[in-house]
Amino acid sequence: MTPTKAGTQLTRLALFLTLALAALGAPAWAQSAKRTLTLDDLAKVRTVRDPQCSPEGQWVAYTVTTVDVEGDKNDSDIWMTSWDGTRHVRMTSSKDSETTPRWSPDGRYLGFLAARGDEEAKKRGAQVWLLDRAGGEAQKLTDIKGGVSDFAWSPDAKRLVLVSKDPDPDAEPESKPGWKRKTKPPLVLDRYWFKEDGEGYLGGLRKHLWLFDVGARKAEALTSGPYDDDLPAWAPDGTMIAFVSKRGADPDRSNDSNIFVVAARPGAEPRQLTTFPGKDGGRPSWSPDGKWIAYLQSEEPRFTAYGTPRLALVPAAGGPARLLCEALDRGVHDPIVWSPDGGSLVFSVEDDRTVWVGRVSAAGGAVAKLTSGRRVVAPIAPGPGGQLVALAATATEPPEVYALENGALRRLSHHNDTWLGEVQLGSTEDISFTTRDGAVVNGLMVKPSSFIAGPRYPTILLVHGGPNGQDEHEFSFEREILAAHGYVVLAINYRGSAGRGAAYLKAIYADWCNKEVTDLRAAADRAIAAGIADAGRLGIGGWSYGGILTDATIAADARFKAAVSGAGSALQLTMYGTDEYIDQYEHELGPPWQHLDLWLKVSAPFLHADRIKTPTLFLGGDRDFNVPIAGGEQMYQALKSLGVDAELVVYPDQHHSLSVPSYRRDRFERYLAWFDKYLMPKGAPAPTAKP
Repeated sequence: MTPTKAGTQLTRLALFLTLALAALGAPAWAQSAKRTLTLDDLAKVRTVRDPQCSPEGQWVAYTVTTVDVEGDKNDSDIWMTSWDGTRHVRMTSSKDSETTPRWSPDGRYLGFLAARGDEEAKKRGAQVWLLDRAGGEAQKLTDIKGGVSDFAWSPDAKRLVLVSKDPDPDAEPESKPGWKRKTKPPLVLDRYWFKEDGEGYLGGLRKHLWLFDVGARKAEALTSGPYDDDLPAWAPDGTMIAFVSKRGADPDRSNDSNIFVVAARPGAEPRQLTTFPGKDGGRPSWSPDGKWIAYLQSEEPRFTAYGTPRLALVPAAGGPARLLCEALDRGVHDPIVWSPDGGSLVFSVEDDRTVWVGRVSAAGGAVAKLTSGRRVVAPIAPGPGGQLVALAATATEPPEVYALENGALRRLSHHNDTWLGEVQLGSTEDISFTTRDGAVVNGLMVKPSSFIAGPRYPTILLVHGGPNGQDEHEFSFEREILAAHGYVVLAINYRGSAGRGAAYLKAIYADWCNKEVTDLRAAADRAIAAGIADAGRLGIGGWSYGGILTDATIAADARFKAAVSGAGSALQLTMYGTDEYIDQYEHELGPPWQHLDLWLKVSAPFLHADRIKTPTLFLGGDRDFNVPIAGGEQMYQALKSLGVDAELVVYPDQHHSLSVPSYRRDRFERYLAWFDKYLMPKGAPAPTAKP
């Protein structure tokens, strides 16, 4: 049919409008059928972890964590995908979580950890279960009283090395002499480091290694003593096991962990291999010929919180250790994978908002980049014929399993594809600026999907924790839900963040909440100067050290109209003895009675609380031993006393990280309500035009 002149004009007009809307950054509805992200989507994201390739290289096992909304809990299951990515099999589907999939070297079994059964069985903690690849239901293999937190197969697949905690005698108080009632006995503590988030108060219980005979189903202790032993790895010939431990006169007073080896037989005496007076760790990785062990060496004890892990080798028979790729001023992360011929090693590198995979010769030298792009590729694991399997993610794609072969990433799993096809995410871009004192600071800016150039937007500084960490090109629901709500989000890698080298990381040593605040304020200045941020509608928020910096920033800058401080603190003097950081405090600041001036300096945000004008929401878990809820309570009380609008939310039975799905949703709901109240009040235009 021949179009009429009017029809042709209408067609041209429609095409013009479509192109114009696209060029102007039109709202999602004008460009696609995708919908805006909502809080309901928090339960729809699938979290993929821990890829492990089968011995023959045909299958990759991994875990997928979903949210059971009705049960208000997380559920992890074991999945498999074929190496060519054409077949996908769900291996477990129980209501209990299964984690840590590990193939037996003979390819017969897939082992995993799970706490299944009745309440009595679950009290013992997770145990090793086996899936026979010939078929059938999973069978429980171990029954260790202290539970199993980690395990590894021997090369001949006949034994396991287990990591298990000493059984708690107070778990059954009625069996304790002189204490016949059900009430738990009082805790008696005599350790220097006496509490840990997630573990609670620490008695004399330690983690040790056990040998487990698969055929006989018999467990025998391999290590003992007042030490914690962890991260075991078998030698290629199965005669020795390497592990990480702190074994000084008083391990609690030191961060001097080292690599040890022990013969794989009960009664053998461990032998220390490394002698660096700081943290040696990461899971040890044996060379194929068994002559070398690769591991990660961090910083001297006083810089324990600011470690940039470096790749190191030590002879398995003993001798001096040596660093590889010393010129690489970036943090290296395990797992460390040897090439089949032992000539090179592969690992992940944390580098300025990305994580890439690098390779270096076993003799040392320059590091070759195996991946590129604004993405995060970690962790990695060996695949067939020297290839690798890895998790990879971008700012708009949650982690999925990939094969890394011939220098290219090839997608194997697709657990979030359907959901991603429904939602419109924001756009993430790199930003960089120079502060008044000359520091170059980098970060990310996330814009709403409906963003158009010209108007100014309410803008939130979302501050990461750590501080030894970084905001990177990996999917963040927190950033995305704020952007979906109409906010521009600034994620800034302030001084003290990882990914920019050792000097950048150590810049805040014994000088907390100073340079970091300078950097955050400069980020707001930059966004305002760029015509993006509305200077009258600035917000700030963060969790952990992000909460600490939120408190510090609003005490220094009254521009922020709303703040959210999660699991934070400001009166640091009162954190001494109440949190788990005693080792860092005494190495970095010294005891308060000797260095009160330093303690008062880092407590300045609380001592200057009378300068705060920003309405602030404080949140935290009542069992948080990392940054105890007292830190938020103190700031809440101070602002209430000063007449500044404040609210305190305490999550019952929660530690530093919220584990209950409904609490995580509630946290984001409260973020949005608080920021909306002050940055997007009803009837206010959004966004505002440039002056």
